[in-house]
Amino acid sequence: MPSEPSPRPGGEQGRGWTIADLLSAVRIPLAAAFPFASNDVRLVLLAAAAGTDVLDGRLARRLGSSRIGAVIDPVADKLFMASAFGVVAVSGRLEWYEILGVLLRDIVATLAFVATFAWRRPRAIPARVAGKAVTVAQVLTLAAFLLGSEALRPLAWSTTAVALYAIWDYYRVAPVAERRVGGSGR
Repeated sequence: MPSEPSPRPGGEQGRGWTIADLLSAVRIPLAAAFPFASNDVRLVLLAAAAGTDVLDGRLARRLGSSRIGAVIDPVADKLFMASAFGVVAVSGRLEWYEILGVLLRDIVATLAFVATFAWRRPRAIPARVAGKAVTVAQVLTLAAFLLGSEALRPLAWSTTAVALYAIWDYYRVAPVAERRVGGSGR
């Protein structure tokens, strides 16, 4: 669930934890609890994860971001999605390649970040509309799973299509949009 806040006025980032960072960090225990919860509780966990993702981004843009948040936010997002779609995988309601498709944007983003980190040039690309659309589609796919909806498989394939577009979009803008991790913004 990417969120890309702007730095606080003057372009400075705080060094300590912010309220936005704490909201991002909340998704980590939500991810840990997800596999062990009932479907009703999982719906609440999903709503909480989605809500904290929206709120942390807004707070960080309004009040300023931190270097910690630039790391915690995407890590918490990916952990939550991995945990939730792990439950979907175990259920057998989607094929492994459908789950791979739903998570494709996250997998590619993680591999790209690891590669840049290994080259000692960690970079991040500010959130794009297509990336946010993938997050919304992932949440809808999870909701369909939790509600036992017949729309699960069509949503998974739609999410995959949006993920492929998002990957292309990020690749297209990467040379001009990337910034060093720990620099301005999340």
